[in-house]
Amino acid sequence: MSSLAMRPCGDFRTSYKQDNTIFETGTIRALAVAFIALACTAPWVLDAYYLTLFIQISYLGIAALGLNILVGFTGQISLGHGAFFGFGAFASAWMNTQFNIPVVFCIPLAGFLTMGVGMMFGMPAARIKGLYLAIATLAAQFIIEDFFARAEWFSGGSAGSMAEPVSLFGFAFDTDESFYFIALFALVFMYLWGSNLMRSRDGRAFVAVRDHYLSAEIMGVKLNKYRLLSFGISSFYAGIGGALYAHYLGYVSAEGFTILMSVQFLAMVIIGGLGSVKGTLMGCVFMVLLPEVLEGGVGLMKQTEWGNIPQVVDGLAYLKEMAIGLVIILFLIFEPQGLAHRWQQIKNYWKCYPFAY
Repeated sequence: MSSLAMRPCGDFRTSYKQDNTIFETGTIRALAVAFIALACTAPWVLDAYYLTLFIQISYLGIAALGLNILVGFTGQISLGHGAFFGFGAFASAWMNTQFNIPVVFCIPLAGFLTMGVGMMFGMPAARIKGLYLAIATLAAQFIIEDFFARAEWFSGGSAGSMAEPVSLFGFAFDTDESFYFIALFALVFMYLWGSNLMRSRDGRAFVAVRDHYLSAEIMGVKLNKYRLLSFGISSFYAGIGGALYAHYLGYVSAEGFTILMSVQFLAMVIIGGLGSVKGTLMGCVFMVLLPEVLEGGVGLMKQTEWGNIPQVVDGLAYLKEMAIGLVIILFLIFEPQGLAHRWQQIKNYWKCYPFAY
């Protein structure tokens, strides 16, 4: 009953369509539109440091949403998402360099190409689950990493690959201020598309496979079809995020797409909340800002007298490295349902909270 109390009086839902809208009320929809409009003014208000953080949140958040569709909504597991992210980055740069395809078309094409690779690895993985599925996706991570190192025609090998900036109608989005709008558009579009997907028949099938696959199969849901489709959509999101990453930095190197990146994506999903679209973005923001906060804290500690002791300096360096694992453990113990659930609890408790209506 607490969720019903969040609606204003007289807000009755008389159809399934009304009860399954993206925005619960018109006020929330208006606030979302106002926030996007306000975000469009950021390049004239914020400096390059904050714009860089937002751009990083954008392409990582898109890729993390793909992983949440696979892990949170379908109940599968993937330890190779970082490799698919890298494949999308290399694929977009390769198509632009080798075939002179405009970058604005290379980004979605890289998503579809990565989707094909993800479904290729998903075909055997769709028939297994649990620990076996984790090992299979871990194998995909190392196979794609080895492909990056050996396929110089595709990735440039150890030298890496250059990526041209996004250009549209002769205007190059080669600065933080200009690329910010590309990142904002991609983030809003992909998250709206992901939210609509979860409201569709396919999205409900994903959740059915996650909740109880035997019951879903009895109801007519084809398990292999939707598990494979989930792998494909997850890889598509990873490819789009990787392509944005490549054309923002202008250079792609295989060293950045290791198992550590896959763990970071998994951490974003766990921290934000499994099976939550908005939780994915919360987890991404948390993981992007965590190193910055730690860096600031370490800088403050080094200004103290005992902060310059060699043993303390070494310990602070290891603290930044172990922060990801420590945060995952703490969230699994104290907040297993993620930040999205905590936000919902706050809204349910403060029934007059302005964002609740």
